[in-house]
Amino acid sequence: MKRIYMDYAATTPMHPEVLEAMKPYFADRFGNPSSIHFYGREAKKAIDSARDLIAGSINAKSEEIIFTSGGTEADNFALEGVAYANEKKCDHIISIPIEHHAVTNCLEYLKRRGFKITYVPVDKTGMVDPEDIRKAITDRTILVSVMHANNEIGTIEPIAEIGKICKEKNVYFHTDAVQTFGHYKIDVNELNVDLLSASAHKLYGPKGVGMLYVRKGVKIVPYLYGGEQERGMRASTENVPGIVGFAKAVEIAGHGFDNGSQTDKRIRQLRDKLIQGILSKIDDSILNGHPTQRLDNNVNVSIKYIEGESILLNLDLEGIAASTGSACSSGSLEPSHVLLAIGLDHESAHSSLRLTLGNGTAEEEVDRVLEVLPKIVKKLREMSPLIK
Repeated sequence: MKRIYMDYAATTPMHPEVLEAMKPYFADRFGNPSSIHFYGREAKKAIDSARDLIAGSINAKSEEIIFTSGGTEADNFALEGVAYANEKKCDHIISIPIEHHAVTNCLEYLKRRGFKITYVPVDKTGMVDPEDIRKAITDRTILVSVMHANNEIGTIEPIAEIGKICKEKNVYFHTDAVQTFGHYKIDVNELNVDLLSASAHKLYGPKGVGMLYVRKGVKIVPYLYGGEQERGMRASTENVPGIVGFAKAVEIAGHGFDNGSQTDKRIRQLRDKLIQGILSKIDDSILNGHPTQRLDNNVNVSIKYIEGESILLNLDLEGIAASTGSACSSGSLEPSHVLLAIGLDHESAHSSLRLTLGNGTAEEEVDRVLEVLPKIVKKLREMSPLIK
């Protein structure tokens, strides 16, 4: 059976050139970057080069990049670091209800610690109105955190407009760019962001490494305490192979921006073919997320009268890997908080299917899904107690 992978939003396969770049740092160049001898200097030089490259890719300064263990740590670092650094002056944070759990769960923790949290509603496509953010800002607001694009429904938020408002109001602005970093051209100055989170394994890099961009002058306290790594902001011996791989993945991704991102154009065409095929072949199916302002590779649909988990199991039997939402929430029996926040009822939220495409996706694989999925839906609906 030929297997088909359509869960690129969960993780991506490592690019072969990334693996080759990392290999020397597992064995021959194994030094601790904090050591002052040759081996340590060699490792530190590799980290410095990676930091320069990643900073340059988003028009930031090298000293504004802090390496982390991934997107979750970067999100937590941004929220907690800014909150605790400014708590004597302000205690209010603004976000939206469709954020990744790395943000929402951290905000709920901060709420228990006495901070005031405001969630500004989104519309039925998952889009937030920047003017609603403006109205929510008070003289006690420390930080606004709005994701660049949603990991489940693919909606791309108006980050530059929100950032401009935050700049006018003298409020820090953070964005979780895990789904967009390396896939879209990002300039932190054009987006008006003060903090930005990213993760390597979403752009054909290694798992276990990410970064937080912190604009110079932002008042933030360290997230981990111990040694003086990352200029004293994030203690722990650096993941040298991971950081080298992260930089290589960013370098490879940047080539696409120079030639007009033909790869993204191809993926976008396959995405549209998949969306149109599902909606035309399967009755009572709806597209979730914004119809145009969405990630190039994202397809999220609700297929009424059947459980999304049942669809997944049957697709897997056909060799097709997909998901019902965030991979980080796959163990939960609760419907997606994202789908509930855009107004879906529990039944429709439970019937969601997310298919995300990538560099390895071929048109014949899309055709295979469009051949198999309607048959699966027909079979499941014949057994469904939800159809009257």
